[in-house]
Amino acid sequence: MSKTTDKALNLMRHLPRVCLANIRDNPGSGKKRSRGRAQHGGDYHGAGNKGSGQRQNFMRLGYETGNNPFYLRFPWEPYYRGHHLRRQYPPLSMLDLQKLIDTNRIDTSKPIDLVAIMNTGLYRLFPDQRQFGVQLTDEGADIFCAKINLEVQWANELVIAAVEKAGGVISTAYYDPHSLQAMVNVKKFFERGVPIPRRMMPPPDAMEYYSDPSKRGYLADPEKISEERLVLAQKFGYSLPKIEDDPNYEMLVEKKDPRQIFYGLHPGWIVNLKDKVILKPQDEELLRYYAS
Repeated sequence: MSKTTDKALNLMRHLPRVCLANIRDNPGSGKKRSRGRAQHGGDYHGAGNKGSGQRQNFMRLGYETGNNPFYLRFPWEPYYRGHHLRRQYPPLSMLDLQKLIDTNRIDTSKPIDLVAIMNTGLYRLFPDQRQFGVQLTDEGADIFCAKINLEVQWANELVIAAVEKAGGVISTAYYDPHSLQAMVNVKKFFERGVPIPRRMMPPPDAMEYYSDPSKRGYLADPEKISEERLVLAQKFGYSLPKIEDDPNYEMLVEKKDPRQIFYGLHPGWIVNLKDKVILKPQDEELLRYYAS
């Protein structure tokens, strides 16, 4: 007889006999009792559980108030929306901008501003939620090749370098909420028959950004912007294209007035879509008001 058999027989001589007192189910073979709902989901209340322990039931999480859990009774609580004060700039990547240009959703022969981007139908803006314009992100900056005159509300150094390396021009501009409401749905605004409002100046905490030539602010000195274009080209190691020799030079250097909202339309004008005419103010007081 082998040694293994001897060891097994010796072990069985010292073990107790199999009986109901020492048999157990295999681990995991037993099915746990399902827990009840609501007031029936606590501990079991048998005949020996009377007294103070009778009502000490523990219900499932969320069902403390009955069969309808709290996350269904209060399905939506907008704690954040409308309560924050910081200006928001919804992002738009350079990759998406290049796609919009390649699919002819944006006309590069004209200056591109917030109106042109939203007219594509693929970018949405909600001024009532403290959103103030486009934040152009650097995703896809290495493949951006469009020569455009672009106006956005927020851009970093790499984005500016990518646009200028391709031979384009970029600027950052501020629009107040009333101007943004007119730009979100231009047709609806013109159908109201009200004069085009003046664009307000940036608030004090944003004045420094939009006056900085390194950020290509629309209130910065044009000569300092030209210097910063050269500095940025030397920093990133590319040759700065001469926009003066470009056949579309007039389009590339076209800029809005700090009080202007739409290209080609000045504050105070009324666009009549039905008659297809533009009404301009003639009163001197109105001219001074919209020009200031």
